[in-house]
Amino acid sequence: MGRTLRTVTRLVPIVAGSMALGVAGLWLIRALVPQDALRASNDVVGNYLQGVDTMYAVLLAFVVFVVWQQFDVARGHVEREANDCVDLHRIVGGLGDDDRARIQGRLERYLDAVLAEEWTAMSRGDEDTIARVTDLLDAVWDELHDVEPVTECQKALHAEALSCFNDLSDARMSRLTAARTHMPLSLRMLLYMGAVVVSGSMYLVAVDRFAIHAIITAAMVGAVSHILYVVEDLDDAFSGDWQVSRAAFVRARARTARATAPQP
Repeated sequence: MGRTLRTVTRLVPIVAGSMALGVAGLWLIRALVPQDALRASNDVVGNYLQGVDTMYAVLLAFVVFVVWQQFDVARGHVEREANDCVDLHRIVGGLGDDDRARIQGRLERYLDAVLAEEWTAMSRGDEDTIARVTDLLDAVWDELHDVEPVTECQKALHAEALSCFNDLSDARMSRLTAARTHMPLSLRMLLYMGAVVVSGSMYLVAVDRFAIHAIITAAMVGAVSHILYVVEDLDDAFSGDWQVSRAAFVRARARTARATAPQP
């Protein structure tokens, strides 16, 4: 199932269900509370709604901005780590044959493990799997540390490889930190409590025709639920519908495979 179709199939029932629930609540309130009683307070309720809606709109805009920034930063960490893997693989290609084969082999196993195991482990919070993949990267460092370059060219390449490995390790730690970072519970509670208050406040407005009242209520509830869905999806950068793509690692693995493939 494509990413877009998957998003639609998950988003539509949530938004439609929340709209239906909002309209059902409106019908119940209108059946229990006379409209004449609400109409007398329309001016007060209107001022109240303006203030509450403005505050909640500012909160939603802030949260959407923050989670999108976090998502974009996580994507940058992935791209940088994959590029560092390719760079390191290419640099060690200038070392001695034995050293080159060992280090490139270790690095390729690390890339395979990230794609096959760690990517889904990040979404599950599986720290044991993440630790095993970390050991594979540590093995690359051990091989690099044991290299004894002979020529001046090899010494320069070895120093560059050590620097590149440090960049790779930093990018990996940043990626894992991004995977573990989520919206605080208190902020999530504020978002959902605000959604209930804003949506429920629509019931306090006196509108003569139920159809018109239902339309504006459903529109408000649907818009809020849609935004909350986007926030929840982006907050989980490695398991949401629009999760950070592993394509950068797939490309990196393909490039390393081509680099070590026997030449015709």
